[in-house]
Amino acid sequence: MFQLDVRSRIPIYEQLIDKLKELIIREVMKPDSQLPSVRVLAQELTINPNTIQKAYRELEYQGFIYSVPGKGSFVAPQSNTMNLEKVKKMKSDLIKLISEAMYLGIDKEEILSCISIAEQSVKGGDSND
Repeated sequence: MFQLDVRSRIPIYEQLIDKLKELIIREVMKPDSQLPSVRVLAQELTINPNTIQKAYRELEYQGFIYSVPGKGSFVAPQSNTMNLEKVKKMKSDLIKLISEAMYLGIDKEEILSCISIAEQSVKGGDSND
């Protein structure tokens, strides 16, 4: 499914969260599709099942997946009603990042280019610099 970097300073569960989010956002994993069980994924990645469970719990908290008792975890469908608080926080974080990028010398055109690349990535297209 994917590789985790055990030498990274980023904790394994955070890497797992990031990888799964990426697969969900890029629609590699479709809404309502089942995620691998904790046990199966732990064996596949050779990591502790508690690490997988922690990542799944966080993804569920963030609204990317949902659990069905006795059935497993599934990709959450994208809701039509936006989580306004989440969007507000994300916009604030984005403004901070863009401000820092501009401070470091990245010009507006390059930032807009990054936005285009991100848009292509979400739509599943190839992005070439």
